[in-house]
Amino acid sequence: GSSLEPEERSMEPRAVPEEEEEEEEAVPLSVAPGPVGCQLFGYVGIEAVLDQMKIKTMKTGFEFNIMVVGQSGLGKSTMVNTLFKSKVSRKSSQPGQEERIPKTVQLQSITRVIEEKGVKMKLTVTDTPGFGDQINNENCWDPIIKYINEQYERYLREEILITRKRKIPDTRVHGCVYFVPPTGHWLRPLDLEFMRRLSKIVNVVPVIAKADTLTLEERAEFKQRIQEDLKTHAISVYPQEDFDQDPEDRALNDRIREKIPFAVVGADQEHQVNGKRVLGRKTKWGIIEVENPAHCEFPLLRDLLIRSHLQDLKDITHNVHYESYRVRRLNESNRPG
Repeated sequence: GSSLEPEERSMEPRAVPEEEEEEEEAVPLSVAPGPVGCQLFGYVGIEAVLDQMKIKTMKTGFEFNIMVVGQSGLGKSTMVNTLFKSKVSRKSSQPGQEERIPKTVQLQSITRVIEEKGVKMKLTVTDTPGFGDQINNENCWDPIIKYINEQYERYLREEILITRKRKIPDTRVHGCVYFVPPTGHWLRPLDLEFMRRLSKIVNVVPVIAKADTLTLEERAEFKQRIQEDLKTHAISVYPQEDFDQDPEDRALNDRIREKIPFAVVGADQEHQVNGKRVLGRKTKWGIIEVENPAHCEFPLLRDLLIRSHLQDLKDITHNVHYESYRVRRLNESNRPG
């Protein structure tokens, strides 16, 4: 029969027969964990983590903020509308009305929510009317630098709160598309100085605007001169070589860097070509198909900003540019006096 009284246990180790001792010595008590890629004996379902992340992202959506910089008349608004195939950015003046050039750089932000196949994206486009349009363009980049730092400061103030929001609104500029005029000669001092200053605080992607005004030979020569100017002045545009994480990323980004700056053409009207509706610009020589790689490099720009490097743009903004700003601000606040 069983007894309700507790059984007395001795603190001394139990005597183990010799046969059991030999068996325990054969299998050590501290077994090292197996390798990371160890073979599983059955189905666990780890791959479902990706589905969970996808479902959560589709519910919450995500934010992407882009800035377009360049002189008036280079097709910035048209290019943004072409990128997202939506009326995201609208022109400041109505057709037939004279557009007044602002005396100073004025930043205008437009926010739209774009939904595609159940995925919602809150897109903010910041335009810079008045940049480079004056006779004296000295320090015309100061309002742009101030705006970018203000977004970092806003995010930092939300982040250091004791009771902060579960999801901090992200208004930081993730990418800056800089429109280079299609002169066919070389980069202007204004272009070099802007990219030199802005590449330190934001991801800058230079493009040759209205590339259809150049011949193929002029385009190739102009791109080569721009690449030489960027290398000579030590200007690191996106994707930066220092941030390549593995050989596959480096190989992909090397191919992209060979094409930068992209020679792009924007259009927001469809035309009939061989029985298909395509985005393009109609000229007396024919129709320039925007999404045809043989006509322009707009597909490369779209793939870089949206299809392949969108998340990388956000990661570099958070882990590199914003982190540099955060460290600098915290060091300033900790200085005595």
